[in-house]
Amino acid sequence: MTAPASSRAVALVTLGCTRNEVDSEELAGRLAGDGWRLVEDPASADVAVVNTCGFVEQAKKDSIDVVLQAADLKGTGRTRAVVAVGCLAERYGRTLAEELPEADAVLGFDSYADLSAHLRAVLAGSPPRSHVPRDRRRLLPLAPTRRPAAAADVAVPGLGSAPRVRLDGRPWAPLKIASGCDRRCSFCAIPAFRGSFVSRAPEEVLAEARWLAAEGVRELLLVSENSTSYGKDLGDLAALERLLPELAEVQGVERVRVSYLQPAEVRPGLLDTMASVEPVMPWFDLSFQHAAPGLLRRMRRFGGTEPFLELLAAVRDRAPDAGVRSNVIVGFPGESEADVEELERFLVAARLDVVGVFGYSAEEGTEAAGLDGALPAPVVAERVARLTDLVEELTAQRAAERLGQVVHVLIDQVGDGEEGDGEGVGEVVGNAEHQGPEVDGVTVLEPARPAAGSGAGPAAPGGSASRRVRREPGEVVRARVVASEGVDLRAVPV
Repeated sequence: MTAPASSRAVALVTLGCTRNEVDSEELAGRLAGDGWRLVEDPASADVAVVNTCGFVEQAKKDSIDVVLQAADLKGTGRTRAVVAVGCLAERYGRTLAEELPEADAVLGFDSYADLSAHLRAVLAGSPPRSHVPRDRRRLLPLAPTRRPAAAADVAVPGLGSAPRVRLDGRPWAPLKIASGCDRRCSFCAIPAFRGSFVSRAPEEVLAEARWLAAEGVRELLLVSENSTSYGKDLGDLAALERLLPELAEVQGVERVRVSYLQPAEVRPGLLDTMASVEPVMPWFDLSFQHAAPGLLRRMRRFGGTEPFLELLAAVRDRAPDAGVRSNVIVGFPGESEADVEELERFLVAARLDVVGVFGYSAEEGTEAAGLDGALPAPVVAERVARLTDLVEELTAQRAAERLGQVVHVLIDQVGDGEEGDGEGVGEVVGNAEHQGPEVDGVTVLEPARPAAGSGAGPAAPGGSASRRVRREPGEVVRARVVASEGVDLRAVPV
């Protein structure tokens, strides 16, 4: 017999990117609306729902490990079932269900609208059959401007189809502005299981921004698979430039960030808006992936060292202290030693704040998986280590260049303090304007130093002449950078 709705408990475990976090909060909203009680610990839930990631091989392994860990809870306490949802579930469907019998159900995006009923069926011993995956790009018209009318009949998670329930108390939150991707990068499988690019209507984005602000969010992180395409299916390629000033006017919102910018699609008007609208952070998340022009063409991408450096110059002409982050792939089929050296030349000249280095992972169903010139795994691993060492040195140098700068730190976490410190205030950690939350470095606030002429006299760091002021998450503190440790900064309030 299935437990009554009021007593059913569900835990959502989210893996992968911030876009998945939005999807989980919409799923939480659907379940809470149908009477499910949301709990944080899977061991305290009747059903553990794991929102998986299916991006690269390591992410897939991590997702399976988490499903198995949740399945181990069955029979030891309250947990009776484990359900896999998200990108890995969507991408592999029935195949994953057959190879992962520890999961009581594997549900794709089309199941989200009826997730509550599906979970009840799982608890009743009649789980729904897993889907057969399909190329979701074929579900919407090829012409972008014809998609809005058809999108209502297609399951597009995270686009406001359900009210969100916040699953954490962070002072920042992702806000999805679009879903899917129309690019055909030869290494990427995301478009096939996330579908074609669909923009969210500006009025819906603004409404959710107001709701998030009312929930205590002070920084909005705009997310999508490709934010520079926002509005193309709405017939307005400048839609993002129009949306940013409106988001900046939302009461309670102090910061707005834009993530996932495609270098080939960045327009001067977007740069102008991002640099001139004050609450928009001078932070540019540019997806370079490599710098050798020939290899980029094999990736089905555009650009190279010189055009990328020109783009960075355009960014810094408008915002000299801007933060720039990117990811690069090494070991792509056909990558030569000269290609690696070209990437190194670009990274040295680019002065990026954060760089993620990834070894190429051959993904089923992608063009690159069938290319010649595949490199042996030891060669890929050696290049990952080589580039990682380089970017760690370069990004540490870039952080050190910020010594003396005045930054504004949005406090994210405040420690409990050490026993007997007399203040009860621990380490205060947050993000400066150039630091994206979670993905980049952090800024640690040191105790305020005594003002000149205060009579306190000199003191060693942390001594009695320093005073740690109690801070709260969500507070923005003006501070001067006094030290750097790798990509992280230490700053003193001013």
